[in-house]
Amino acid sequence: MQSMQQLLDIMRALRDPTSGCPWDRKQNFQTLIPYTIEEAYEVADAIERNNYDDIKNELGDLLFQIVFYSQLAAEEQAFNFSDVAQSISEKLLRRHPHVFADATVADAEDQTKSWEKLKQQEREVKAAESSSLLSHLDDVSRTLPSLMRAEKLQKRAAREGFDWPDVKGVVAKIYEELDEVQQELDAENQVHQKLEDEIGDLFFSCINLSRYVGVDAEQSLRKANLKFERRFRVLEKMAIAQDLQINEMTVNELEDFWLKVKKQEKK
Repeated sequence: MQSMQQLLDIMRALRDPTSGCPWDRKQNFQTLIPYTIEEAYEVADAIERNNYDDIKNELGDLLFQIVFYSQLAAEEQAFNFSDVAQSISEKLLRRHPHVFADATVADAEDQTKSWEKLKQQEREVKAAESSSLLSHLDDVSRTLPSLMRAEKLQKRAAREGFDWPDVKGVVAKIYEELDEVQQELDAENQVHQKLEDEIGDLFFSCINLSRYVGVDAEQSLRKANLKFERRFRVLEKMAIAQDLQINEMTVNELEDFWLKVKKQEKK
């Protein structure tokens, strides 16, 4: 707690109107959003690299974002860091009655169902207090990365029965959306907005497949990015070794190199 208090004191000093840091004094809730998202992704990257020193440092950077927001709110007399900590503590106690009360759960799956039921109850209370129309899609943040938000929307709808009976329907939908993309590509008078819509539907359906078979779409795409990057770097080295320029190679030559890279990986 001494270290936590030190961090809070540092944050207050950085925001001091007269002696603070000009950059920190200039920030507000909106300007910090990109940095918060970036720090969260850097935590994920450090974890995937299994580098504990980097994980520690990146978690510190992410914690600083929370402290920063709390300081901004404290200056507006809205809430402070202690309120943030108290809020999450109360939520965890409320959502884990099988640990902190007399409720029981059979296994992790049963606990997940209980967790979602409690969250739904909280949404109903929140909706009643705000006099807004209650939807099962309420509180799925619109500021989430689009891929992650699509998955959350699909999961929420699926829990209410809006889902395919089997994976065949999910796959068929992907082919259907792909056909619609192709139709737009083949159209004589191609409309960019229509093409954008159709490709968006295709992305959404692919994410739905990931969700349906229990694969985290964000994580699978992140791994695909890393795989592509790794393979492309090898391809670059192969081209240099043969005194070739990638941008001067034919499609067939590039495909041949790519297959060689994949073959090397399998070995």
